[in-house]
Amino acid sequence: MNIVHVTPHLPPDQAANALLPFQLGEWARARGDSPLFVAHPPQHGAGAAIDGVITIPRTRRGPLQRTLRLGSLAGAWRIRRDASDAIRRADIVHIHSNGLLPEVAAAMAAGAGTPFVLTMYGTEIWHYRPKRLGPDLFTRAYRAASAVTFYSRRLLDRARELGLDRPQMHAIYPPVAGTFVHHDSAARDRARAALGITARRLLVNVKRLHPLAGQRVLLDAMPAVLREHPDTHLVICGAGALLADLQAVARSAGVERHVTFAGLVDNAQVARYCAAADVFVLPSLLEALPTVAVEALAAGTPVVSSDNPGGVELQGVFGEDVRVVPREDAAALAAAIAGRLRDAARTAPATQATIEARFRADAVARQYWDLYAAIGRRGAGGPPR
Repeated sequence: MNIVHVTPHLPPDQAANALLPFQLGEWARARGDSPLFVAHPPQHGAGAAIDGVITIPRTRRGPLQRTLRLGSLAGAWRIRRDASDAIRRADIVHIHSNGLLPEVAAAMAAGAGTPFVLTMYGTEIWHYRPKRLGPDLFTRAYRAASAVTFYSRRLLDRARELGLDRPQMHAIYPPVAGTFVHHDSAARDRARAALGITARRLLVNVKRLHPLAGQRVLLDAMPAVLREHPDTHLVICGAGALLADLQAVARSAGVERHVTFAGLVDNAQVARYCAAADVFVLPSLLEALPTVAVEALAAGTPVVSSDNPGGVELQGVFGEDVRVVPREDAAALAAAIAGRLRDAARTAPATQATIEARFRADAVARQYWDLYAAIGRRGAGGPPR
């Protein structure tokens, strides 16, 4: 089966719409399919060694380009020139997220009669507004797709609330890699020692340094956490424009020596941090289904989340292993973190059973293979080996 994934990102970018396309491609190749990627170059660092990538340069967005739409027109022409043959020959096109590249590719697939799946990760729906002026390429792509998948049930429900109900809507949770395995308390301590972390308690956050990620609230909560648990260290994994601002917040709060900004780290290192942590903290203002939190749960680490939609949904799935507090409430966040540190408990056996049944690669891949088989030109085979 020839599957073309169209996505704005691929690794080393850590966005969900980078990781899922890459994983689907790896699983497809393992079972004998022929995946191909159409993507922009990575935003952070050199591209990973990924076979079969058609690279589309990002569109320039200066004032003149925005006014005259010259950048968009040139970008659309480049996408059509470089990707049309791959899309026309594909058995399935899987389009990830929104933006010029996915939306032009969707129009190309529709025009060529190639079945395509559109996957929604969050912001496409949370911030959806139909365009009143000019072509609404996103809504056209959404309506023309053979099927639409959503990163969470709440995201699917929100699409319906916005008037985007349609046939073939599916909630498929993100996969958790096999590197995230359960660590009991002793294994957690060994993982922490291997990382060279000497603090008695460890908090971890993994997210791009962005206002919606809520790391400022987490730093504001740290003084109260440290009053009860003074030997606590926080590691924040992620890159972004807010680094200098967040470092300044840590200094002004007097917690600078208790915080490490680890920068952009690969998924293997994320797995090590999750295994070593006592608590994974996700104070995001908005999430569909936070993969990073599920990865922490798979490593045996309980989660404290804000009441963003994804955090609330995870609490419904995993129960007490996910505690939820109001968004942008540093006092409530600190109290929940301190309570978790007092408990010193790892995740429950039921959480591990749910991870294995619903979030591992074979369970997630099977849902996509079944969907491909239902809408594709040639059908699909078995789960990944």
